[in-house]
Amino acid sequence: MSAAEATFQALQALIASDGVAIGDRLPGEVELARRFGVSRAILREALGACATLGLTETLTGSGTYIRAKKPRPQLTFGGYSAVDLIEARPHIEIPAAGYAAERRTPEQLDRMRSLLDRMRQAADLRAWVRLDGEFHRLIAEASGNPVLAAMVDSLRQALDPQSEFLNITKARQSSSDEEHARIVEAIASGSAEAAREMLARHLSQVAEALAD
Repeated sequence: MSAAEATFQALQALIASDGVAIGDRLPGEVELARRFGVSRAILREALGACATLGLTETLTGSGTYIRAKKPRPQLTFGGYSAVDLIEARPHIEIPAAGYAAERRTPEQLDRMRSLLDRMRQAADLRAWVRLDGEFHRLIAEASGNPVLAAMVDSLRQALDPQSEFLNITKARQSSSDEEHARIVEAIASGSAEAAREMLARHLSQVAEALAD
């Protein structure tokens, strides 16, 4: 379990406890970071996940307040609901992976493999999320279809916070690395069918994690 995930779970337990009520202000960042034994950066990541779930709201200059005891049923990322993203991504990214298997250049394949290595070595969550975005953009670019590439690029403003949320709450980083590696292997093989299948499996795992 990562420090961010452990902190998120500790915050959830605190919010759900009888010792605090809806509307209460949480202790300040310095106190919470000291209590959980983490940096303020990690604490902010965990607080961000709580805000995504509708549990808290942070007001500039005032503090973080409890808004609910239980997560809201509908998650939103970058102005889009998680349900909308789950429905839309397969129609964009799966075809892009198939075309990438047929059209990618040797240079693009090298870049995919390099991104995989950098993701596996990334210790910082937000650095990993940034690389994850680059990886999916590169697959769309390698499709040779500028419409698909533009659509994937546009979606990343929603998918980056979703990716960060899943890595904090469901520890998806290692699993995603493995799924990404299978996608690259399929694209390298030149099999459009295999690339589409591996991308579809990856999206299915993401959807399953969001639904838990």
